[in-house]
Amino acid sequence: MRTVVRALLLTILAVMLSACATNSKEAQVLPEETYYDNARSAMNSGNFTEAERNLDFLETYYPFGRYAEQAQLDLIYARYQNLDLEGSRAAADRFLRLNPQSDHADYALYMRGLASYNLDLGLAGRYFPIDVSARDPGEQRQAFRDFSTLINRYPDSEYAADARQRMIAIRNRLAELELEAARYYITREAYLAANNRARYVLENFSTTPALEDALIIMAETYRFMGLDDASSDAIQLLAINFPDSEAFSADMKFQPSLLKRQNRSLLNVVTFGLLGGD
Repeated sequence: MRTVVRALLLTILAVMLSACATNSKEAQVLPEETYYDNARSAMNSGNFTEAERNLDFLETYYPFGRYAEQAQLDLIYARYQNLDLEGSRAAADRFLRLNPQSDHADYALYMRGLASYNLDLGLAGRYFPIDVSARDPGEQRQAFRDFSTLINRYPDSEYAADARQRMIAIRNRLAELELEAARYYITREAYLAANNRARYVLENFSTTPALEDALIIMAETYRFMGLDDASSDAIQLLAINFPDSEAFSADMKFQPSLLKRQNRSLLNVVTFGLLGGD
């Protein structure tokens, strides 16, 4: 019995010593250059999780070391590649706060905008078809602000051209979002609300492809509300900007096709179709 107990105690002791040795090894702080080299090697091989781990160690143990600024930049990129878009944006914010005069501030601004640009899609948007125009535009607006700041502060940055193209894409998305809302209101016969959304596109996104549909919606909703002069103005704008629009016949006559008055109760109209449908 004593032999069994002694063997058991020795086994437990061996396990404890092994655990202590492991913890001691994990707690051992490596040289700054080792963390940096490990991180770069991991990034080059596409192992961004390992890269992020070493970069975190580098920031923890050597926050003011000679690799500190580059490590902060690499962390932005590593988190972005790991689909940690909020983490990437937070790392970019931190870099800009700690290094406001850095020669690489344009890169941090660009990556912050890029993270916001993709944040409303997340992982699913990379693998499944998602209509971005129908999603909450909050992150898109933030991305637009980041890209705009980049272009204003660093117009000659190597990232400026791509930022401009993404700003165009964002404007197109925001305009299409307004049209989606207008079309929804049309299905509910809320023509004033639909008209307001279409007018917003005209006033704020007049250079986007959505302008054509916005003018068509304006022309039809104005006509439905009995505002013939305003409808004629919208049709004239449509003819000037989109003479080949399918809204016109061969002899350039405007052909209303969106709105069809339905036989609906007052309750159905004022509740946007939720009640009184019979």
